Amino acid sequence: MNNYTTVNTFLLWGFSSFPKLKNLLFVMILSCHVTILFANVSIMVAIKLSQNLHTPMYFLLFSLSFSESCITMVVIPRMLVDLLSESKTISLPECATQMFFFSGLASNNCFIMAAMSYDRYTAIQNPLHYHALMTRKICFQLVMASSVAGFLISLCITTMIFNLSFCDSNNIRHFFCDISPVAHLACDYTSYHEMIIFVLSAFVLVGSFILIMISYIFIVSIVVKMPSAKGRYKAFSTCSSHLTVVCVHYGFACFVYLRPKSSDSFTGDMLMAVTYTVLTPLLNPIVYSLRNKEMQIALRRVLQGVFKFFSQLTNRKPLNI
Repeated sequence: MNNYTTVNTFLLWGFSSFPKLKNLLFVMILSCHVTILFANVSIMVAIKLSQNLHTPMYFLLFSLSFSESCITMVVIPRMLVDLLSESKTISLPECATQMFFFSGLASNNCFIMAAMSYDRYTAIQNPLHYHALMTRKICFQLVMASSVAGFLISLCITTMIFNLSFCDSNNIRHFFCDISPVAHLACDYTSYHEMIIFVLSAFVLVGSFILIMISYIFIVSIVVKMPSAKGRYKAFSTCSSHLTVVCVHYGFACFVYLRPKSSDSFTGDMLMAVTYTVLTPLLNPIVYSLRNKEMQIALRRVLQGVFKFFSQLTNRKPLNI
C-alpha cells in the first residue's frame, strides 16, 4: 500500500523564479488589468448608450467584452496578490472555482466568436433580410447557448480533475489553476484522463474554429462574386477586426491547450498564458475600436461624457453657509 500525503492546499509557483522582477511585473500587470477593464467597459457603455450600435454584431461584441472582463477578474487579481505575498497558497475549493470559471469563460469566448462569424456571413449573404434573420432573440439565444455549452464543458473537466487524488507534490507550476498543471499533480492521473481533457479542449477550440472557417469560406465565395471593388472592400473590412482577434486568440490558445504536455513544457505554457490572459483581452477592444469608425465615434462620446462629468466635479464650488 502506498503512503501518500493528502494535499489540502496548492502552491501557485507562478513567477517565483523571477523574484527580482516581481515589483516590475506587478506594475505592468496591474496597468494592463486596469486598461483591460477600462477599455472593455468603455466598449460596453458605448454600445449600450449609442442607438446606432444596437445591432446583432455589437450585441455579440458586448457579450465578448463582458466575458473578457470576467476572465481577467478571475485570474489577474489573484496573480497580483501572489506577486507581493510570501504565502502563495490556494485551497482546493478555491482552485476548483478558479479553474471552473476560467475554463467556462474561455470556452464561452470561443463559441461567441463562432456566433460572430455566423453573424458576418448572414450580413453579407442577406443584407436586406439581415435584421429579420438575426433578431435580438436569436442573438440572445446564441449568447446563452455559448455560455451553457462553455460552462458545461468546464464543469465536466473540473469535476473530473478534482475527483482525482492529489498527493505529495502541491506545487502548481503556473500563476493560476489551469487545467494541465493541476491535473499533472494527481497521483492517479492517467492517459485516459488526459485523452478526455484533450477531446473536450479540441471540441471547444477546433470545433468552434471549424465553424468560423466554414463561415469565412462562404463569405469569401460571396465576396469574390461581387462586381464592384468598393463592395468587396466594404465586405472584407466588416470582417477584418473579427478575423484579427480570431487569429490571435486561437493561435495562443491552441499552442497552450492542444500541444502534448511534458514537465518541461509548463514554463513555456505559463509565459504563453500570460499573453493569452493579459494581452489578448487588451487587444480585442483596441482592434475593434481602431478598425471601426462607428465604434470610434461612440467611444469618443463616452470619453467626452466622462471627462465632462469629472471636470464638473472638480470645478464645482462649495456652498457658502
